[in-house]
Amino acid sequence: MPGKKQATDSRGKRRSLLAQLADEPEKLFAGAFRQQYGAICFRYVGMSSKIEVLVISSRDTGRWIVPKGWPMKKKKPHEAAAVEAWEEAGVRGSVRKDAVGRYTYLKFLDDGSVVPTIVDLFQIEVTVQKDEFKEKGQRRIAWVEPDEAARRVRELELKSLLVDFKPKGKRKGA
Repeated sequence: MPGKKQATDSRGKRRSLLAQLADEPEKLFAGAFRQQYGAICFRYVGMSSKIEVLVISSRDTGRWIVPKGWPMKKKKPHEAAAVEAWEEAGVRGSVRKDAVGRYTYLKFLDDGSVVPTIVDLFQIEVTVQKDEFKEKGQRRIAWVEPDEAARRVRELELKSLLVDFKPKGKRKGA
């Protein structure tokens, strides 16, 4: 992982995430979960009811994820998710105010530590996609069917949410 410190053992060999957490189990059970807000961005294909879901690459490892980030001052959770989608992928649209799901993962921080993180997800029906956006060049973007999005992401709970994803509410512009 470029730019990330990796924990190593006495021989300098990289230690697995599970080995690191085994040394500090209190991180998982001390109520120290951090909060993030993310977006399941989707669009309809033509006039059909078929949808595509947006996945983006992470900046550090290049793995496939959905847009997400930390809470923002003076922004409601769904608004923060919309800001992340705009900055990370250049997409805007109709955002549901209620979360459509939640998943957990282990976040590597810049100081090399790992924290368990809960991500509340908000649905965004994308109506605008711009070629220029804040993190262009730092991420890859792909529009794929929900089952393909589920195959690409690593987090099991996120996989389950994506493979079963059905937009809530009425289609915009229909």
